[in-house]
Amino acid sequence: MPTTGSAGKGAKLERRAVVRALLANRGDLLVVAGLGAPAWDATDAGDHPLTFPLWGGMGGATAIGLGLALAQPDRRVLVLTGDGELLMGMGSLATVGVRRPRNLAVVVLDNEHYGETGMQPSHTAFGVDLAAAAKACGFASSALVTTMQQVAALQADIHGGEGPLFAQIKIAADKLPLVLPPRDGAHLKNRFREALLGPMAHTQR
Repeated sequence: MPTTGSAGKGAKLERRAVVRALLANRGDLLVVAGLGAPAWDATDAGDHPLTFPLWGGMGGATAIGLGLALAQPDRRVLVLTGDGELLMGMGSLATVGVRRPRNLAVVVLDNEHYGETGMQPSHTAFGVDLAAAAKACGFASSALVTTMQQVAALQADIHGGEGPLFAQIKIAADKLPLVLPPRDGAHLKNRFREALLGPMAHTQR
């Protein structure tokens, strides 16, 4: 994975091309997709029973992914979220750094805006460096990603690298057509549990 660097300006990547590359040949990867555009991006790459898209709980994606990684230490877990969503749950980075799950990757699609509330600039537009914050919190690897070649290397690390891993990917602030996952939260929970734990898992308490 590329090394940590300060958030820079310049050309930004197309978010859905990035997500399609990250989720290509995903196998049994477990994915938590953060509220808003990351959930739409993951659905655009292909709705999947082992993807848990969030319809609420802004700021909770990393914490959910951490719990999943600790509960399923033999499975790879990817948290795919946005800069605005992560900024509302920064404390979760410190908890990941303390628990250090080897199977967890957190990838932030950073368009430097709050895309779901009117495209107001987020803190990363003013120089807040999420990759540096993750490194300071104790992530095993933390990187700023700005090229598709780096995305390809990151995809390999998500499946085989020593975690916890963190990547802040600079993407263009594009307004793309919505590709929505199912809206029924109970259905999403039951679908994910059954795909992970087997038939009838959703009926267990």
